[in-house]
Amino acid sequence: MEEVEHVIRVLNETQRSLIAGNPLKLRELSNQTIHSASLMQDAGSITLAVIIYTLAKLIERGDNKKIKQWNKFVKRMNSLISLCIISLKEKDFAAYESYLEKIRRSSAAFSPNIRPYIQEVLRKAAINKASRIYEHGISMGQTAKLLGISQWELAEYSGQKSKLHTTEPIPEEVKKRAKMALNFFSEEEK
Repeated sequence: MEEVEHVIRVLNETQRSLIAGNPLKLRELSNQTIHSASLMQDAGSITLAVIIYTLAKLIERGDNKKIKQWNKFVKRMNSLISLCIISLKEKDFAAYESYLEKIRRSSAAFSPNIRPYIQEVLRKAAINKASRIYEHGISMGQTAKLLGISQWELAEYSGQKSKLHTTEPIPEEVKKRAKMALNFFSEEEK
């Protein structure tokens, strides 16, 4: 029951953040959801995390301006989110997952002129969220299966991400200690 209340809160905050055009809050909500998805390993939480992240990316990149009827799109998304909330309150989990799927399909079908782009954002969002689930200790095979992506895509993304994290700059304190050690050993040799 606690998890259902958490999802309802996330959905309510998603509606407010979508109306406000706040991509940072949407990303935060997506990350909260992916943490829960890692624990529960349920398709609904994963789909929700991907949807929220996709909405954040659309706003963050300014792609919402490419959608001619963005306000109508937001109303449609929020209507479907409201139906998700009602379904959860009524404990109708099949309806909840059905509405999530409608949200996913609607976001890709709403604006025909940028449909391929939104589908690509959805795919990349799924890979990104899969990487986050994998970081939580779920196997690569299970993670890929949960998100409907290939293990290859997940491995490639995770590998790129880990390369980025290994090239951290050396802190000044470490540089100073290394220089002192070199000077010390240089003086010893004399």
